Amino acid sequence: MRRALDAVRKVVVLGGDGYIGWPLALDQSAKGHEVLIIDNCCRRRTDEELSANPLRQLGSPTDRTNRWQSLTGKTIEWADIDVADDPVGLRAALLEFRPDVVFHLAEQRSAPYSMLTENHRLETISRNTRGTHNVLLAVRALAKCHLIHVGSLGVYGYSTKPWEMPDGYLTVHIDTGGTAGTVSAEIMHPFEPVSIYHLSKCLDAQLFEYYARTERMQITDIHQGVVWGSETPETRRHPGLATRIDVDDVYGTVVNRLLHQAARGEPLTVYGTGEQTRGFVGLVDVIHGLELSVRNPPPVGHRTRIRNQVAETLSINELAHSVAAVSGARITHIDNPRSEPVQNTLAVSHHASDALGFEPSRLTERISEEFTAMAEAVRDKHQEGVSNDRYAR
Repeated sequence: MRRALDAVRKVVVLGGDGYIGWPLALDQSAKGHEVLIIDNCCRRRTDEELSANPLRQLGSPTDRTNRWQSLTGKTIEWADIDVADDPVGLRAALLEFRPDVVFHLAEQRSAPYSMLTENHRLETISRNTRGTHNVLLAVRALAKCHLIHVGSLGVYGYSTKPWEMPDGYLTVHIDTGGTAGTVSAEIMHPFEPVSIYHLSKCLDAQLFEYYARTERMQITDIHQGVVWGSETPETRRHPGLATRIDVDDVYGTVVNRLLHQAARGEPLTVYGTGEQTRGFVGLVDVIHGLELSVRNPPPVGHRTRIRNQVAETLSINELAHSVAAVSGARITHIDNPRSEPVQNTLAVSHHASDALGFEPSRLTERISEEFTAMAEAVRDKHQEGVSNDRYAR
């Protein structure tokens, strides 16, 4: 029988060592739920490959979970399993733990990384697509479980479209050419990925559609914008609970990259025209939004529930000027190393999120606070010398 929403639930966080996964695991544990992280820490090995360390030093999985237990008395379990390469181990872990909810964040998450070389393209498609299918098979083996996937708004591409980007589904009108005349139907919004990473997310969406339709699985796919922020109420409790902050040009989001440059007294490097528009959402709001998804699962037999999770849209120029206004940093434009439209507008529906009570903060209202937090992190790290943006060198 399904547990009541406010009762103790059993939660698995796939990718729980990551930027979003770790504070999500802490949040679920703080709410009194039983939490199992599944992560083989492969993202840390990528740091070694790229010679790019996160701004904050991360403790080992044992150190992090022990610190949390010493502060709260709550236990977070951790299993070292490769989601993409060990489907048997993944299935066994889920069957033993019997979760009510599985959060899926165990994917290679960087668009720039996916485009570095042919091998990085192969790795991204292979790991992300195999991993997601392994997750679906493992969750399918459970009697009842809600799978929540953290995806990207970027699956729709960044060309200007003369309509608001809906929550996953688009109403189309089809001329049958016969006696039926014109009929209306709802279809998944067409994809237009601009990187191999985003392409892998499109493949995820097709896998979710298939398993929701044919296996009656409960699946939510969150299409979120660029995430900003470095702390949550739980990570603030001790430096040993900090989540990672990436500020390099491969894994660092544009917000963290610009804030980091400003905190180091460097020029803000804007790629191309700066008229590229993106959606943005805060880390704290992402965690809250995921809890809202837990509390509002799709009915059994329902199609994948797709929800946009965005607080606002900004051009990169608007973002850079906001950072410059609070830091005094100079803005410089450099050649864009990425293949993307030089300019776009972006209107994003958030009706589904509004209906759940999602009320996110706006980065433009929090930029001063975020700059102060980044400056403190830089000071603590004693980061000096060459910029982490290789394209500005």
